[in-house]
Amino acid sequence: MTQPSARSPTDLEPARPAGEASTSPPIILGMTGASGADYGLRLLQCLLESGWNVQLLLSKAAQIVIHMETPLRLPGRPRAIQQRLIEHYGCHPRQLRVFGPDEWTAPPASGSALTWGMVVCPCTTGTLAAIANGNSDNLLERAADVSLKEGRKLILAVRETPFSALHLENMLRLARAGAVILPANPGFYHRPATVAELVDFIVARILDQLAIPHALLPRWGQDEPELS
Repeated sequence: MTQPSARSPTDLEPARPAGEASTSPPIILGMTGASGADYGLRLLQCLLESGWNVQLLLSKAAQIVIHMETPLRLPGRPRAIQQRLIEHYGCHPRQLRVFGPDEWTAPPASGSALTWGMVVCPCTTGTLAAIANGNSDNLLERAADVSLKEGRKLILAVRETPFSALHLENMLRLARAGAVILPANPGFYHRPATVAELVDFIVARILDQLAIPHALLPRWGQDEPELS
């Protein structure tokens, strides 16, 4: 399978026509308990609206943070969460699958199940450390380990500040192993006026790494603001 990094975003077609299920390999989205739930939810929305199939891995802490930081209310069980999100985003029923942390027979647990890539957004430094050390104590950590061993795109949107030496060492270790370290620290050159525009900055960078076309914000050098 051609990896996303080898393709230009402008060369990619949408994953499916509107109203149809995609035949492309799914994207794994892991959400952990770091602050910044809107980053992960907005990414999920963009992927589904672009027609991609998504396998969502939610930690218990992620569900708590979603409840704290957003108006979205999710039930406790994976299949109920799946149905709630399908209704919330209005996507094709086969586009989204939600798996619990102990579902070891789920596709993300095996390298034989093809994927387009994996994103952990937001990613706690605890999850970062677990992936860096190959712990695989839950499905999310195992899926990340599979992504690394299979040479597939793994993007970690780490959300923490400040970083300790241990955090930085774990990032370096994972970068050397092939992961993309994409801290959730948005830029301001596009002159954001809302929190949503700051969120879109990070989501846009993640979509670029996955080689998925988008129009979330202008590219550098496009529509340059006049200097006063």
